[in-house]
Amino acid sequence: MPITDKETGSRLLRTMMLIRQFEQSAAEQYTLEKIRGFLHLYNGEEAVATGVMNQLKPEDRVLSTYREHGHALARGVDTNSLMAELFGKVEGCSKGRGGSMHLFDVSKNFYGGNAIVAGHLPVAAGLALAEKKLKTSAISCCFFGEGAAAEGAFHETMNLSALLKVPALFILENNLYAMGTAINFSHSQTDFKLKASGYGIDSAVVDGMDLNAVADAGRQAVDFVRSRQIPFLLICNTYRFRAHSMFDAELYRKKEEVETWKKRDPITLFQNYLIENNLINKNEISDLENQVKTEIANAVSFAEAGKSESAETLLKHEYYGA
Repeated sequence: MPITDKETGSRLLRTMMLIRQFEQSAAEQYTLEKIRGFLHLYNGEEAVATGVMNQLKPEDRVLSTYREHGHALARGVDTNSLMAELFGKVEGCSKGRGGSMHLFDVSKNFYGGNAIVAGHLPVAAGLALAEKKLKTSAISCCFFGEGAAAEGAFHETMNLSALLKVPALFILENNLYAMGTAINFSHSQTDFKLKASGYGIDSAVVDGMDLNAVADAGRQAVDFVRSRQIPFLLICNTYRFRAHSMFDAELYRKKEEVETWKKRDPITLFQNYLIENNLINKNEISDLENQVKTEIANAVSFAEAGKSESAETLLKHEYYGA
């Protein structure tokens, strides 16, 4: 069912705006060389993180890929600490040691930020198994892309999750291009529901550009996993508006295709829905935009004023030797 509550609608719209503005600011800071290393942006996919995360409880475990800024923000990880982490400052959520690809916040049960494609799927199953053995009501929620679904870890995790009957919700963000490879060149079977059914796992497909659709499907999926204590795969068909990373020349798709998808911008679609249903007005939208701009500007200032790790503590928490 579509969102009909004004407070919820405004809050979710603000979350998507925050993610978009955070990513745009991160790109700007990257070009200024204040952010180094790799940077993978979430523009266009905001409805997935926002819609699903709104259905989770604080005790649920969340795992993500290296394109995780949006997931972290939707989970409620502090904006200042996220930007500081991108800047490599000790005030960052991972103390400046993780950077863009390794965001982590145990207070939010947010377990990354994982750079190895599909490497976090077995971890998600393991966390879910732990909750099952501890007899809690918490579930494990794992976001990953269609590229990860071509990895062996995906199949192993689906198999074990079904065999062990673990309370894990797997969110497949299908943005059609694993780095620069179109889905039909990396998957002999592009119907991911069939992959799930091969392991006896229930699944559903949803329009990942429609926040209402994602929120509703996410609610049903979370309820399914929590009540039945078995895995579920939610396939969200979405699209990233920017290149795979800041280093990507993006020669594998046409500009016309990107522009066509931008006409279905999830923020614009949900904003129009709220206006049409008298759940928000243009002045309130402007207020939200100003709030978000201020929050992002403050985050950049916080990150710039942060400290770099001292040489004396550089090897702390590092393990090495024979």
